Amino acid sequence: MKKLLFVCHGNICRSPMAEFVMKKIARDAAAEGVLHIESAATSSEEIGNAVYPPAVRELARHGICCEGKRARRITSADFLHYDMIIVMEEYNIRNMRSLPVGGGKVWKLLDFADCCEKGEATPLSGGDISDPWYHGDFSATYEEIERGCKGLFKYLGF
Repeated sequence: MKKLLFVCHGNICRSPMAEFVMKKIARDAAAEGVLHIESAATSSEEIGNAVYPPAVRELARHGICCEGKRARRITSADFLHYDMIIVMEEYNIRNMRSLPVGGGKVWKLLDFADCCEKGEATPLSGGDISDPWYHGDFSATYEEIERGCKGLFKYLGF
């Protein structure tokens, strides 16, 4: 089983959107049983909070439910448990500086954006997923996340 952890700043917008988009992609491909998918934050600001309502609404527009998800912070133990730590932007990597970020486990989600066409990806080479907390365009962020998740799914061999 491949274990994936999506990470953003607060774990209330981008990383839970990525978590649930990826779960839907896996479910639609009957690959749920071979992927373990979760998400976490680099900060403690939103710990215990539900997914931000505009993110919930955007996911719902695509038939995705994220009910019950609560923000949690990434831990050192996550680097042992998960095969891949997939961040939304460079800033997330800097926020994890006290954690063991080495070992080739850390990727940016947009590292996989072109994987559907190219069939390959390079760690930490992709752009940043835009933060809808600041610009309010959850639809644009969803599209970026979906593109990255589809590429990641292909990268994983599905």
